[in-house]
Amino acid sequence: MEIYPWVKQLHIATVVISGSLFLIRGVAVQAGASWAMSTATRYLSYSIDTVLLLSALILVTILPATVFANGWLTAKLVLLVAYIVAGSYALKRGRTRAVRLGFLTVAVAVFSVMLSVALTHHPLGIFGG
Repeated sequence: MEIYPWVKQLHIATVVISGSLFLIRGVAVQAGASWAMSTATRYLSYSIDTVLLLSALILVTILPATVFANGWLTAKLVLLVAYIVAGSYALKRGRTRAVRLGFLTVAVAVFSVMLSVALTHHPLGIFGG
């Protein structure tokens, strides 16, 4: 448990960095900037997300199971899948600028709900009453 504070801070930092980079890239894609989808930018994003995933897995293994008993972690994982799909359409799979903008908006909204679930430890996040 002595590594818990360090891993938690690493996880929080990579959440902020990953979300910020996604938003910046999404806005840049909307503006037509080619660097947003360059190989270097994509690999930077993959690297950050790998650290994020690894820190999450470490947290899951060191925390007691009762922390996750109310389903908030399951909600975060379901939202993560929705975020990844929406993000993929926002950055590259959306066929038109309007479709990509719509998916960018959805991805940012899902990311925000994921944050609220993480902060409240409630499956409905800020909507949980």
